[in-house]
Amino acid sequence: MTPSPATSSSAPAQPRPEVSSAPTGPALDDRPPGEPAGHSPDGSASSATTASPSADGPHRPRRPHRPRGSGLPHLMLVPWALVVLVPLVWILASSLKTNEEIYNDPFGLPGELRLGVYVDAWQQANIGAFFTNTVIVVSGGVVLTMLLSVMTAYVMARYPFPGSRVLYWLYLAGMTFPVFLAIVPLVRIVQGLGLFATNLGLVLVYAAFSLPFSIFFLTGFFRTLPKELAEAAFLDGAGHFGVFFRIMLPLARPGLISIGVFNVLGQWNQFLLPQVLNPQQDEERSNFVLSQGLAALALGENYETSPTSMAQLFAGLIISMLPVLIVYVLFQRQVQEGLSAGALK
Repeated sequence: MTPSPATSSSAPAQPRPEVSSAPTGPALDDRPPGEPAGHSPDGSASSATTASPSADGPHRPRRPHRPRGSGLPHLMLVPWALVVLVPLVWILASSLKTNEEIYNDPFGLPGELRLGVYVDAWQQANIGAFFTNTVIVVSGGVVLTMLLSVMTAYVMARYPFPGSRVLYWLYLAGMTFPVFLAIVPLVRIVQGLGLFATNLGLVLVYAAFSLPFSIFFLTGFFRTLPKELAEAAFLDGAGHFGVFFRIMLPLARPGLISIGVFNVLGQWNQFLLPQVLNPQQDEERSNFVLSQGLAALALGENYETSPTSMAQLFAGLIISMLPVLIVYVLFQRQVQEGLSAGALK
């Protein structure tokens, strides 16, 4: 049959897209006829194969699975924080009250901000003298403890000699010896040395009772340090003192800070030793340390000498806690690094 003129004069027909008989999988090609593969309807390039969206919507990354009860330790920190913070807040509020407010409303807020109570506690309650004595004794005790324990621990860890193990175990035995069992001979020794009721006597006794744990801690820490650095320093001509002060001490800095903080906390809060070795020498108790002075105030001897004498006791507690808190806040990261380094190595 001959085609009509209208059909022959029309534009040439577009080629029909070929349909492949191969299966295309779950994704269907919904491109309009004649559109080349690899282009989206707006003209932008796209992937030749596209995954069909799921029935639930676009794919989202799954969150990591958290085991049941993983938040329980954090939840337990809440009551622990309350147990620690509530007494501190109560002491701080009581230090700003008068005696009448403390007796009538012990858990209420102060009527006004009485910062002068801290000045009265420092001067009238003699907290300033107690604080000064404590700083002198603790500073001397910590310095002497660190000096002796560092040198002893380094020798124990790096230069074994006949009997070194026996000496090391004797130091460890000092950690298990109760302090109160040594009170009577200790008093006799301090009196015989002429150091009874003196700051120097307390410094020596504090250092003696702090040495066992310090040597135990630092000996283990020095054993974890690499020996190759010391051997290289010896090959370069360094002596034993040069290796100790230039190589080993800088490497042992985390351990030194950790044991230093522990000694500060322990010696600052010491009560039994100063109570026995540092009795009252005058009416103002000018030779007392903070633990002794606060205990004397707590016995009620001078509570009613002024309208704020009770508040002065609480102010003294705040003053005694501040240095310890500051030391820990400044060095808490170094303490954690020292403990973790000793545990991991």
